[in-house]
Amino acid sequence: MSENLNYKHLHYFWVVASEGSIAKAAEKLFITPQTISGQLSMLEERIGQPLFDRVGRRLRLTETGRLVLRYADEIFELGKELSDVLRGAPVVGASEFIVSAASALPKTIVYKILEPALLVAQDVNLVCKEGPVEAILAELAIHEVDMVLTDTPLSSVFSVRAFNHYLGQSGISFFAAKSLKDKMAGGFPDCLHQAPMLLPTKQYAIRQLFDKWSHDNNIFPIIRGQYDDSALMKSFGEQGFGVFFMPTIIEKEVSHAYNVEVIGRLSDIKQKFYAISAERKVTHPAVAAVCNSARDVIFK
Repeated sequence: MSENLNYKHLHYFWVVASEGSIAKAAEKLFITPQTISGQLSMLEERIGQPLFDRVGRRLRLTETGRLVLRYADEIFELGKELSDVLRGAPVVGASEFIVSAASALPKTIVYKILEPALLVAQDVNLVCKEGPVEAILAELAIHEVDMVLTDTPLSSVFSVRAFNHYLGQSGISFFAAKSLKDKMAGGFPDCLHQAPMLLPTKQYAIRQLFDKWSHDNNIFPIIRGQYDDSALMKSFGEQGFGVFFMPTIIEKEVSHAYNVEVIGRLSDIKQKFYAISAERKVTHPAVAAVCNSARDVIFK
């Protein structure tokens, strides 16, 4: 692949992707469809991969096409902004900072971690997404997001070129509705044995750590539910369906918000938190603010 792209070819691709067909792009650009087809073929040849798949009469972006489109959007938006500035128009609008968080992470911690990014500059437009670990790492791989938050560090299993930035860790606290807590016998942690339990799904590192601790200590709760979404798990816990755990650093917030009581704490199990980005050395100001605040303030 040549290092230099032809920006005329890229512009034709951008218009085709925006319009959804070569014919509509040709009308907008006042050139023939054959010319556009030829220019697209040259761009694909230079990139070395197809940018579109044909679905009936329509064109659908390939994974590479989606990646190229995102960069093209930024390139031509910057070009328009430059033209406006040169004509004396003020620069307006916020820069987007797109973050995907693993669904099982407590929303309170996600907020605490991301808040500093909003203080870096008043014009940051924070876009928050969430999902399973594999899905959000796939978004990072194709540059759909700037940063991923998770408790599961990136490893060779995921086949994604990105880098872990360790933020900190916390022990875990166990919570139950008062009606359930009053029925539990024995001291902590023995009271967890055969108790109804609500847990994150096994894709999350903290679940794997809990399972190992449970096995090592011969404490086997009755699993009543497994959740990808931490908020949903807490809602079931609030109604007395089972014991659940959360990081100790948000113990007060969880107790207050869900009207549950702490039945014990474990420092043997540490839930670790990571920001994952495409940068080995963080230069993005919002990512840097997140990492520095987490290490110096939240998890200090």
